Amino acid sequence: MSKYRGSEVMTAFVLLVPFVIVYAVLFVYPTLKMVAMTFTKATLIGEGEWVGLKNYSRLFKDKLFFNAVTNTFYFVALTVIPSTLLGLFVAMGVNRLKGWLQSVLLACFFIPYILPVSVVYRTWNWMLDSQFGIAQYPIAMIVGGNVAIFRTVSLFMPTVAWITVWWLIGFNILLFIAGLRNISSESYEAARLDGATRWQMFRRITWPLIWPITVLVATIQLIMQLKIFD
Repeated sequence: MSKYRGSEVMTAFVLLVPFVIVYAVLFVYPTLKMVAMTFTKATLIGEGEWVGLKNYSRLFKDKLFFNAVTNTFYFVALTVIPSTLLGLFVAMGVNRLKGWLQSVLLACFFIPYILPVSVVYRTWNWMLDSQFGIAQYPIAMIVGGNVAIFRTVSLFMPTVAWITVWWLIGFNILLFIAGLRNISSESYEAARLDGATRWQMFRRITWPLIWPITVLVATIQLIMQLKIFD
């Protein structure tokens, strides 16, 4: 038994070593180097001059830094939770369909996800253009005139958040559908025989079983939206 365990440990070690080396060289070392550079006054080339906490002192006195942090968390709040919940509800609706109709709807929701950001930007910039955008027609019917959305401070961030949700929600839908298909239909049939309503089946069956996928989707979205730049 000890020899068997020893061989397993050796096999695991051999399999892990290449990854650990690559991870240390490409991630751990650059990260430590980057942290060390924050304590220096350095150009892109060279070690730089040691300045201690001076950079951090300047950073926390910079209003632009706090504006950037506030805007980032505002954007995250507008995208992560809505995209997760909307992805779940859309997936539940699509999962009820069968055949070609389900495939067509899945394609419609997933196609934006594979588009490059330049295409997404040009599409929505054209649709929301204050002079000739096609989205200005319903906006004018509601507010009485065209609105320069990308030049209005209160509308800019919610609009960008909505475009981001539209852009990335297809990935969330696919993950939720994969989770929903793993739920046994016998559970729903038994609940129907007991007289459970749709809300009760969602609350007692679907939500508890889909919760791990929900956490996964929310975590992925949180990481993506905190890192998003384009």
